[in-house]
Amino acid sequence: MSESRLLALLSLLQTPREWPGGELAERLGVSRRTVRRDVERLRDLGYPVEATMGSTGGYRLVAGTAMPPLLLDDEEAVAITVGLSTAARQPVRGIEEASVRALAKLEQVLPARLRHRVRSLGSATEPMPGLDGPRLDPGLLATLAMAVRGGERVRFAYRANDGKVSGRLVDPHRLVAAGRRWYLLGHDLDRDDWRIFRLDRVSELLATGARIVPREPPGGDAAAYVAEQLYSAEPTYEAVVTLRCAVTEPVRALGEVTPLNKGACRVRTHADTLDWLAFRLLALGCEFEVHDPPELVARLRTLAGRLTRAAG
Repeated sequence: MSESRLLALLSLLQTPREWPGGELAERLGVSRRTVRRDVERLRDLGYPVEATMGSTGGYRLVAGTAMPPLLLDDEEAVAITVGLSTAARQPVRGIEEASVRALAKLEQVLPARLRHRVRSLGSATEPMPGLDGPRLDPGLLATLAMAVRGGERVRFAYRANDGKVSGRLVDPHRLVAAGRRWYLLGHDLDRDDWRIFRLDRVSELLATGARIVPREPPGGDAAAYVAEQLYSAEPTYEAVVTLRCAVTEPVRALGEVTPLNKGACRVRTHADTLDWLAFRLLALGCEFEVHDPPELVARLRTLAGRLTRAAG
């Protein structure tokens, strides 16, 4: 059996339509009997190909219980890679880690000609700056994701809080998306201890090819450990606010919500900066009253004065 013909058949069937057997045979330059044998081979490989009988019948690919490999043309591969890169730079709640894992797998098999197109497109475009945190290089995320998945040691330069840059040799354990930032939890070999690295401070990343010694992070839960360390290392402000609005999805996303009546609710939320708390409250577009902390009240007064002066 011709593997190239099988791939050509799969490429046709992935188009969302029903293909008459005669048309498939004509396009592939084979007999209808050969088409039937190739379809059976695809089924054996896990592709759910459905056949319908009759003069108008044919073949089509349907949803199955498992997802076999997809066959993408050049344009589709570029589009998906760019989309995953965007999701990695500006994470969407709930799909952050999945988008990085998928990006790592796709970049691993992307032909050189397509990898060049993706990088050219990335260097030629600039997203509008927002308040979602520092921008990240999706290639760095993909390289780290592959190192985590493959158990491979990495080397990189890291810029600390005081601006000093040092070389690090790390056994990576997990990538953790926390709010507006990405972090790497890994075992620093020079310091013989677990460390958390902000990815926007990582540069000159190199996968060394050396295999790592599997280790369990403190407590056994990477995300919980990172959250505990971040909250203990950075000032965290907890706010209690009454919102003059109904309970909506953006309100629930703030934190713990207690409905007061049809048009008001009490919210308990937290963030690592007062500006981020102020932005999230103002973005709701409703009246609100801050009960705690007093630092947030003072910050809102400062912002209000600035906005009033800007409006003349």
